[in-house]
Amino acid sequence: MSTIKELEKKARIIRLGILEAIGEGQKSHIGGSMSSADLVTALYFHKMRHTHENPKDPKRDRLIFSKGHAVLAQYAALAECGYFPKEELKKTKTLGSLLQGHPEIRTPGIEANTGSLGQGLSIGLGMALGAKLDHKSYKVYVILGDGELAEGQIWEAANTASFYKVDNLIAIVDYNKLQAVGFLKKRYDLGDIRGKFNIFGWKTFEIDGHNMEEIVNTLDEIDSIKGLPSAIIAHTIKGKGISFAENNPIFHNAPLSREQIEKAKKEIQGETILEVKN
Repeated sequence: MSTIKELEKKARIIRLGILEAIGEGQKSHIGGSMSSADLVTALYFHKMRHTHENPKDPKRDRLIFSKGHAVLAQYAALAECGYFPKEELKKTKTLGSLLQGHPEIRTPGIEANTGSLGQGLSIGLGMALGAKLDHKSYKVYVILGDGELAEGQIWEAANTASFYKVDNLIAIVDYNKLQAVGFLKKRYDLGDIRGKFNIFGWKTFEIDGHNMEEIVNTLDEIDSIKGLPSAIIAHTIKGKGISFAENNPIFHNAPLSREQIEKAKKEIQGETILEVKN
């Protein structure tokens, strides 16, 4: 099991992988990918049971990116885990590429197509219920965007999960407080997100989504919860790790210049030069 320091280093590698996937001059969803990078790191390198040698292992834990536009973080993690060569990251969103702008199940390690927002929790609920029916112990993790919580289907799934006591379903809200066109408070104020999940009968947690120790400890604590689905409200910063992109709505989906990419790489690496192997 990786230490917190090792996971923090791995998260920087994931952020560098996101930059590889974005490339120069190509519009990509950098903001939400960077805000979810620490959560994705903790799942793939600490919590989830999975193996690149057998991506369809029936015992594997599942991760669904309901906020599919931020899948670059998942691509970077899958490449780091060996599901496909890291060189594939540079081909993201090109014609015929294994990696497109939203998740597709033809990509090794991807569990569901989630191009349309609001559907991931329902998909995850179906998988979690399937595990119960088949007497399997795998867990299903769903990463949600805070903006997509405006979709009614999310709350239909939340109510159903509570009714059926689906305790192998874990929703993680990437609460970066920004939508595509501005701050949630001004566009669609969701109010008390944790309170909403509480009312629907979920066991809820509220954490710093960039504090690796908090993330890991919360994921571990959820293992002991029985009879309730769990929700993590992870406070994050959109564009985390890149000074000019942090909390900047422009970088929800924006191209980066060569100079911006180099600046971003230096900021992410900090004092440690990290090797990104191909």
